[in-house]
Amino acid sequence: MAADIAEQTGALLDVSVIIPTLNAAPQLANTLSACRGVAEMLVVDGGSTDETVAIAMRLGARVIASDRGRGVQLHRGASEARGSWLLFLHADTVLTGSWPRDLQDFTGQASNRLRVAAFSFGLDDSSASARRLERIVTWRVRHLGLPYGDQGLLIHRELYRLLGGYRAWPLMEDVDLVRRAGRRRLTVLAAVARTSATRFRQEGWRRRSWRNFGCLALYFLGVSPRVIARLYGK
Repeated sequence: MAADIAEQTGALLDVSVIIPTLNAAPQLANTLSACRGVAEMLVVDGGSTDETVAIAMRLGARVIASDRGRGVQLHRGASEARGSWLLFLHADTVLTGSWPRDLQDFTGQASNRLRVAAFSFGLDDSSASARRLERIVTWRVRHLGLPYGDQGLLIHRELYRLLGGYRAWPLMEDVDLVRRAGRRRLTVLAAVARTSATRFRQEGWRRRSWRNFGCLALYFLGVSPRVIARLYGK
């Protein structure tokens, strides 16, 4: 659909998609293929030893080498991006449905340069556990204004700069930036960002969910993200 919009308007979406990677070969091709029609795709790689870099280059992404760490990689990608809008996206998250139209509508309003947007959350799993987790995330975003990075984050480069950008944290970098933006600035787009449920299936739905909740709770209690990362072996 993004390609269709480009053909109709004669221009690509003025968006730089920034994807941090580390051995992301199994999912990256689907993620990049779904992003066609944006101005550029940047893959910021933290030292992959699989086919991640080759896949990214084959699908037309610009690859940037970076020190390892999602916050570090996202910050590096933003500094290299050329688009007016920055869309931060996980390597195992695929944009679906009307996302190009949603992006075009959101970025086309000048007032949204002072707002941030995230996609609706979805998982590529048909189980009841997946649907339950999707409902929990919907509640968290609606009532707490806390989307995670697996919902993508769309922000104008000037607002990103004004907020100070991503911090070089090993985790919680997404919550940190969204909190600095403030829930009043948040828009949730209708299109779904569908993320791989592989880690939930491997670790167990409850165990992984409680792990994520534990990280969030410790963060709000003021525990350093680096300490949280050590506690959870990240």
